[in-house]
Amino acid sequence: MSGSLFVVAGEMSGDAHAAGLLEALLRRRPGLRVAGAGGPKLRAVAGDGVRDWVDQAGVMGVVEVLKHYSWFKQQFHDLLAEVRELRPEVLLLVDYPGFNLRFAAAVREALPRTRIVQYVCPQVWAWKKGRIPKMAQLLDEVLCLLPFEPEVFAGTGLKANFVGHPMIDELETERIEVERDAGLVALMPGSREPEVRKLFPMMLDAAARLRADHPQVRFEAPAANGRMRRVMEEFADERLAGLVTFTDGGAHSLMQRAACGVIASGTATVEAAYFRLPYCLVYKLAWPTYLIAKMVVKIEHIGLVNILAGREVVEEFVQSEADPCHVGRSLSRFLGDPRRVEEVRAGMAESVAMLGGRGAHERAAAAVEAWFGSEGGAPGAP
Repeated sequence: MSGSLFVVAGEMSGDAHAAGLLEALLRRRPGLRVAGAGGPKLRAVAGDGVRDWVDQAGVMGVVEVLKHYSWFKQQFHDLLAEVRELRPEVLLLVDYPGFNLRFAAAVREALPRTRIVQYVCPQVWAWKKGRIPKMAQLLDEVLCLLPFEPEVFAGTGLKANFVGHPMIDELETERIEVERDAGLVALMPGSREPEVRKLFPMMLDAAARLRADHPQVRFEAPAANGRMRRVMEEFADERLAGLVTFTDGGAHSLMQRAACGVIASGTATVEAAYFRLPYCLVYKLAWPTYLIAKMVVKIEHIGLVNILAGREVVEEFVQSEADPCHVGRSLSRFLGDPRRVEEVRAGMAESVAMLGGRGAHERAAAAVEAWFGSEGGAPGAP
């Protein structure tokens, strides 16, 4: 009855999603044997069979991945050896498509009877549409977080199931009873070191500009961990001495306490929308990576809140526009225009409502459990 599962999650958000799904799955299948790679949250649920690799695995962009090519190659080899030894009934791949779809291909060849489920649909609706037939060939099911994603796979033969966004479950437990501090501004440059180094100095410059016009403001910057906190502290200078509080973690608390913020593109922007924190979005990549993306990405907005709404709810400052002038002006509007704040919060509520209600982890776990005990083979095989 218990069975075996191999799971791969390569980023902090995927680690949280994987942990929530596995917790629900273990309630359904006590004694399930679990191995793989993820982060601290998944490891806390799964135990020692899962390695914690997200600090190193969570790099972003073509250039950054190429710099770490030899490390990724070794990880791929090691994980494949582990999955060959375990011979799991189900392989659960959580987000992280650049690595995980390649890994799916290797596992499909090595262990054709292992069922393969992708949790979090790659953004093939925005770019890399060529991945769709490949996914149909490699995967048994894709569990989608967004309501429009299953339609992308219509006619391909790949089972696509909208389970809702696990963020709804994960964040409800983080809700606190607190009043917003009208003088507190959140600076959130992301969890990966490359993006922190690209974005945080700009955020500090924007903070200095904002302070000149709004002398009452203070700033708080949550770090993903102690190492990221030290990286962020490197950039602080005397202009903001005593005005920026650095913390290890605490992002969800800050999203509920701050008056407004500036946030790096990613999961945190959706989390902030859930907590109704008015913010502007910033995004920077290495220029070669950005130019490649510019050619292939075919959507008007990059922030999920805006994509769901079909319009600009939050301002997006990308690449050269992600500068202290644009960011400072956007934050200043939040501090001085209550109507602007309410307008943004209303748009956030509209977008978040489209992500489904609570229970995404349970729905995803039920979908994964259905594959245990099924006769394997390539997708579509009898």
